[in-house]
Amino acid sequence: MKYRGIVFDKDGTLLDFNRTWLPVYRYAAREFADGDAVLEDLLLTQHGFEPGLNRFLGGSLLAAGNNRQIANAWADQINKPDQVEHISSRLHEIFHHQGSLHATPVKHLANTLRQLKQSGKKLGVATADSHQGIINTLESFDVLHQFDFLAGYDSGHGVKPEAGMVVSFCEQLALDAETVVVVGDNRHDIEMGRNANVGLCVGVLTGTSTRDELESIADIILDDISTLPDLI
Repeated sequence: MKYRGIVFDKDGTLLDFNRTWLPVYRYAAREFADGDAVLEDLLLTQHGFEPGLNRFLGGSLLAAGNNRQIANAWADQINKPDQVEHISSRLHEIFHHQGSLHATPVKHLANTLRQLKQSGKKLGVATADSHQGIINTLESFDVLHQFDFLAGYDSGHGVKPEAGMVVSFCEQLALDAETVVVVGDNRHDIEMGRNANVGLCVGVLTGTSTRDELESIADIILDDISTLPDLI
């Protein structure tokens, strides 16, 4: 099969998830806990952060959710269910600012994307972050120009694991789904690819999921995206 397009998840695939998002989530939890250290920890540990491992669990809210979903959970937890909109808006601001400060690329990010573009591939990003979040976290690595399509949870194509973002990628770039590869670090990324009937689903280990967690659903598992040009 000659693959013509690749849709990448962002956090955990293009960016090192824990190094990028742990300080961002800590900043947000500290603000919403309002000085309550126990609550601050609970906002993280009850939604996927494992302090003993210093990592987020694959498929957990903080690993896979968007800011609206996090806002809903945290609003209940801090006993302010009527402030979901405010919390969601504030998370949006925090994620944009802190995300750009702490964004950490996976190794060989720019070189890998350059190789793929030079081979004629169309490239896209599909993320649970916002569209602006894609720009804020990737712009300093000189890679945004390599992408033909950017979609966040707020781009109007639905959310993962729905197929919408991949379907829109195919439609906008005139690609058949079977010629497209989806690459991600979480089950919801792979499920998005399956739901869109893409030709190949690739799991990577630079995010929140273990090899065991991805083996049951991904076609292939890579340590990181750097070997993707040789694979396809």
